[in-house]
Amino acid sequence: MDKNNAPKQRRSFKVIFKVIKFVVAMTLTFFISFAVTLVMKTEEPADYFGVFAENFSEEDNIQTGNEPEIKTLFDEQNSHPFDPRKYSEDTSAEESARVENFPVKDEQPTPRREDESGFLDKLGRMTSIKPAVDEKIKTIPHYTTLDKIPRIMHQAIVSVEDTRFYTHKGFDIFGIARAVLVNVEAGEIQEGASTITQQTVKNLFLTSDQTFTRKAEELVLSMNMEREFEKDKILEIYLNVIYFGSNFYGIYDAAQGYFGKEPADLTIAECAMLAGLPNAPSLYSPYVDFHLAKQRQLIVIEAMEKSGVISTREADSARIEEIILVR
Repeated sequence: MDKNNAPKQRRSFKVIFKVIKFVVAMTLTFFISFAVTLVMKTEEPADYFGVFAENFSEEDNIQTGNEPEIKTLFDEQNSHPFDPRKYSEDTSAEESARVENFPVKDEQPTPRREDESGFLDKLGRMTSIKPAVDEKIKTIPHYTTLDKIPRIMHQAIVSVEDTRFYTHKGFDIFGIARAVLVNVEAGEIQEGASTITQQTVKNLFLTSDQTFTRKAEELVLSMNMEREFEKDKILEIYLNVIYFGSNFYGIYDAAQGYFGKEPADLTIAECAMLAGLPNAPSLYSPYVDFHLAKQRQLIVIEAMEKSGVISTREADSARIEEIILVR
């Protein structure tokens, strides 16, 4: 190597390294600033910072955003780019039906292409998703309102999937930070950080593509979902679209398919078993592996007891209750 060129090469490497550091720093600054800005816009921002240490250091990671498998009623529809303009309030019933009906078998769905429209244009279109959500709800078979689902089922899902569901604004910065540390320490993806709201919009509108654009789209849609709908309504939609395994979508089909019951008649033990399935439905389905399903149920019961949703006596009773499946 030419000794005269060595200093120049070292300087070049230093410049490149500084540029990389600058880009990384700016990216982190953007996301941190963005998150802090959202938090500061909440009615009581001090609540977030006051409980940061407690939330960040929780050892029981079962209670935060474990990301479920992506399998939904809308898989074919979600292969198309999401465009809320198709769901304008003044859209005729005929046009809405044409847009939202499942593609007929001989149609070839247009593949999703990230370059079909600019990233900023996509974000600009996501100012309101309420009409789109309302249209999706109309197509969900056996849609069950929250008042016909046991309150214990609501609490079980929140306890095991998203403990801060009623306080965050669509995404959980504490859950994200803690998931990053858990995954870095493990050297693999062991914990997700998706909130119930994120899982809901993902199931309604998005594909499972692991790209920056799709994650950004998910974040924007989640924040808009929080703005347009009450928390209980978001939870209701989630319970009607989430996949419970064994080809059961939504709480009604899951209750009927596993236990032969209406959702309103589910016991604590049955609610706990169902609440544990969305994390990995093809793995935890009691029709696939009852032993794993039971293990997962016990984890959910423990989370419910720890969060005060059920008493120790109720937890002990649920643990030993016999689970009778339809088949």
